[in-house]
Amino acid sequence: GVANETLCLLLAILTGGAAAGIAGVVIGIPVLRLRGDYLAIVTLGFGEIIRNVINCLYISLDGQRLHIAFNNGPAGATGVNKMATFGMGFALTLFTLFVVLNLIDSRSGRAIMAIRDNRIAAEAMGLNVTKYKMMAFVTSAVLAGMAGALYGLNFSTVAASKFKFDTS
Repeated sequence: GVANETLCLLLAILTGGAAAGIAGVVIGIPVLRLRGDYLAIVTLGFGEIIRNVINCLYISLDGQRLHIAFNNGPAGATGVNKMATFGMGFALTLFTLFVVLNLIDSRSGRAIMAIRDNRIAAEAMGLNVTKYKMMAFVTSAVLAGMAGALYGLNFSTVAASKFKFDTS
């Protein structure tokens, strides 16, 4: 029923957020040593690399079986039910606002803003810059992954071509 679909949608969104958070940690470890424009360029570059790898995948559902192959071409995931709803999008927006507004008013949020304003001064005050940069990177990755999962479930076919550079 409707409750089962909502639970599946919520599980898909949480899975997308968790996968993006893990990818954020893996990518963030080597990348967070960079600053400014270089950090943004490398982050966008990793996005393009992941999109191109996924573009070579073929994932399909037939009944209860999941098929994954690299040799069948860039079809993406077919047979996906359109599960995204306006209510779930609104709930995700409220959740994002809750997380961001609470982060801004927290000790960690003030530390992140201090690092944004002047990294050297924040470091001199004893802040662990790497920890707070990683926290901001992973938080944004999780929220983007949740939004991407909701965006992807708005279509019956999920393909890498829908997640291009200009979309991100």
